Amino acid sequence: MAAEKPIRVLLAERNPLVVSALKHLIGKDERFAFTGTAESGAEIIRRSDDPDFDIVVVGWTLADMDGASLLIKLKEKEKPPRVVIFSAEEDIVILRQAVRLGTYGFCYQFDDPEVLFDTLLAVANGRICIPYLDLTLVNDTAISKLTVRERELLSMLALGWTNVQIAARTGISQNTVKYYLKNLYEKLDVQNRAMAVAVWLNEQR
Repeated sequence: MAAEKPIRVLLAERNPLVVSALKHLIGKDERFAFTGTAESGAEIIRRSDDPDFDIVVVGWTLADMDGASLLIKLKEKEKPPRVVIFSAEEDIVILRQAVRLGTYGFCYQFDDPEVLFDTLLAVANGRICIPYLDLTLVNDTAISKLTVRERELLSMLALGWTNVQIAARTGISQNTVKYYLKNLYEKLDVQNRAMAVAVWLNEQR
């Protein structure tokens, strides 16, 4: 019987100590093959078009975007890659966001390495593997009513971007941006971008 192919793992993490440790641990385990690192969310998005990996392990905060923004972008792909969030923070808000946005796996950097490996194995076999979370609370937020595109625009508002900047980043017209924002405000029951950002920031707490 032919040996099973190792699970190819791409890592995106800003902390070089974490990168070095994981590269070492994965290299010692025949079940996995370390395929390299990604410097940014944009690189993950680009490489997912013709992936040389089976799973991407992502720190929540990257150089150019956070995990939520990355998951939103990847959901637009015809075949989104399997993402495991590897969080340095024990924050229920991050976990809830990741689950709502479709992460396959979630574990913490302070967990035993075997927790990560078990998560990778589960995800590679098509399962979702996350810490305990009351799933009845996952979608019980104002933000959950928004579409993927509306959440993306709201995250840009929170960064202080103008409509012109949003249009340039997303490739849509300024009129379309205004249309999306109008619907976004109605769903959040707010009157303007400042109030919408306040709702966004409140959910991050």
